[in-house]
Amino acid sequence: MTTQDYHLTLRDVGSDRPEYLETIFSLANGHFGARATDPISGNPISGTLINGFYETAPITYGEAGVGYAKQHQTIVNLADLRHLTITTVNGHLFTASKRLAADLNLTTGKLTEQYQARSQQGETIQITVDSLIGQNRDDFWAVRYTLSADNYAGPLVVSKSIAVPAAAEAIASADPRKTRMAGLPNCKTAFTAPNLQRYQIQTKQSQLAVTLYLRMNTPAGTLLNYRVDLSDNQPHVLDYQAYVGAVSEFNTIDPVTPALDSSLEELADDNQRFWQKVWRHGEVRVGGNPSLDLAIHYNVFQLNQSAGRDGRTNIPAKGLSGSGYEGHYFWDTEMFMLPYFIYTHPQMARQLLQYRYQVLPQARERARQMGVEHGALFAWRTINGQEASAYYPAGTAQYHIDADIAYSVGKYYDVTGDWDFIAQCGFEMVLETARFWADFGTWHQVGDLRRFEFLTVTGPDEYTALVNNNYYTNRMAKHNLELVVQLANDLAKHDPERLMDLHVTPADLAHFRDLAAHIYLPYSQDYKINAQDDSFLNKPHWPADRMTPDNFPLLLHYHPLTIYRYQVAKQADTMLADYLDPEQLKREYTYYEGVTTHDSSLSRSTFSILAARLGNTEKAYRYFMDTARMDLVNLQGNTADGLHLANLGGSWLALVAGFSGFHVQAGVVHVTNHLPQELTALSYRLTVGRSVLEVNLAADVTRVRLISGPSVHVSVNGRPESLIAVTKN
Repeated sequence: MTTQDYHLTLRDVGSDRPEYLETIFSLANGHFGARATDPISGNPISGTLINGFYETAPITYGEAGVGYAKQHQTIVNLADLRHLTITTVNGHLFTASKRLAADLNLTTGKLTEQYQARSQQGETIQITVDSLIGQNRDDFWAVRYTLSADNYAGPLVVSKSIAVPAAAEAIASADPRKTRMAGLPNCKTAFTAPNLQRYQIQTKQSQLAVTLYLRMNTPAGTLLNYRVDLSDNQPHVLDYQAYVGAVSEFNTIDPVTPALDSSLEELADDNQRFWQKVWRHGEVRVGGNPSLDLAIHYNVFQLNQSAGRDGRTNIPAKGLSGSGYEGHYFWDTEMFMLPYFIYTHPQMARQLLQYRYQVLPQARERARQMGVEHGALFAWRTINGQEASAYYPAGTAQYHIDADIAYSVGKYYDVTGDWDFIAQCGFEMVLETARFWADFGTWHQVGDLRRFEFLTVTGPDEYTALVNNNYYTNRMAKHNLELVVQLANDLAKHDPERLMDLHVTPADLAHFRDLAAHIYLPYSQDYKINAQDDSFLNKPHWPADRMTPDNFPLLLHYHPLTIYRYQVAKQADTMLADYLDPEQLKREYTYYEGVTTHDSSLSRSTFSILAARLGNTEKAYRYFMDTARMDLVNLQGNTADGLHLANLGGSWLALVAGFSGFHVQAGVVHVTNHLPQELTALSYRLTVGRSVLEVNLAADVTRVRLISGPSVHVSVNGRPESLIAVTKN
């Protein structure tokens, strides 16, 4: 599979609003991101976002309670690296500009834009902006401005600096997805040379620090008041680079100036190597719909741009494309994005899981705050590992995040065989989450039946809060308890001392087995489906006259207690845990689809996957179209605040797990062709263990090919005779 050049342009997007385009054409590398802001007019709330660089502020409650989250954690909007100040020699300032064209090359990572800048006197010039962000060299960003005459052709004065950001007012909105502003940090800047500026930032409350540098690469250039003459009608090129240092603790800034040697051409080589590897191991192609093919490439591109790669950061819900959700990490990573990385870039997947291990002490402390004496409870939304959700019914009460993280540890190990990670970090996380479930649950005797239950919890469906026995939560907790026993048995064979260090006894494992065997999974005999929880199916349906797009999302139109009284789901919940026989799955799909609003961007990918597995490829395709192009058509209406990263991962899952039925079970790769008639072909690459595989589907073709690595057993379309060792063609 050879990768062609894929380009995203203004013709491929759903809005011309500047703040929307800033998100869509943003560049990032897991360490920091630069929104594609207008270089002349700019935007006070959009600039540079550094993963893990946040400010804190007290959460104000009308009536606070014990264990409530205490501090906001908000990613800091830093100075816009793209801004340029241009005046004529007569002092006429160019104050406005219009984006005429944009081209994001998904194969090389280069963004090229064309602007027309205008002064208040009506003078216009053309500006071409070429920018790249380092991928392997992830401290660097480079930009090239090419200035050309338009109706003005004369001398110009150009200044560029890392300006202290202006104070921006906090956004007053009931929408929790919107951008919110952190307090301005302390900033100190100095020009250490005419062409070099140092910019030191220290947050006031969280006590974090970072240093940025800006350099003009033009020989004998100067950042301030550099003169350019367009009188000869020849374009003039200005090259700059920025360095974004590592986040450190207060007063630990490294005073040594870094080697600023990354030109646009050097970063182009760096990007070429990085993206070649990405597409070589994780290429996806869709035949029959070019716009869909472009969309899935864009989604994979942005997934790779957004993931923290240092083991200390994760994936913000909006990536590094915007500050919506305050830059917080959620369960989104483990359940919607991590599968992509596990199967295509396992080392990056390990780093994302490593972040959870780094915040395990905070998770242990949170469990104690919640009255659970053993184990750990990971924060529902966080940056530093502490809980930052001010609304606990749809936050802390989503205890399932523990089981989601444990599930991802098990999936990572199952696919990669990385025993070193399990021994060092993974088992301990699975153990601590299992210990939490063991202490958190409650025994309930029902006649002769003794069952283990979880009370007053919230599942993925945030429109149904604080219920007993959420099916998804119970099912995932059961898996968590089974997984800890499985991994403990493996550890007993390879590293029994590690079990002793963690104080795991045979009696503990017997206890976990007993709990798992007795976990209650609610089921409705009336409907012959799994019940979302003990009370969901007994509630009245949401009124039909309110079930309209004008009322979505419901949380912006109705008090939570109003929503909680009804049988209405924000997103897939029970369906997330369903791997059932086809007849029961069909009943459940039909029932829960009828009560789901899809107000969450996470929902449609799950419904697409399950529709494909049920053989309803037409419906699967409709859901997938919304999933794949969600941000490119601004389906949720809030892409300006950042991309929907979990949905980007969900679009990959919908293709791989849905249309191709891909899964690995007992060491065997299973592929089942569910390709909808709207698509002529589907091809993708992924890694299982040390083997790189390529899967190709067409209407009457299902083929798995080994690209590199050891032979792999596969089963194609469920045929026993297809269980073969794949060999190179």
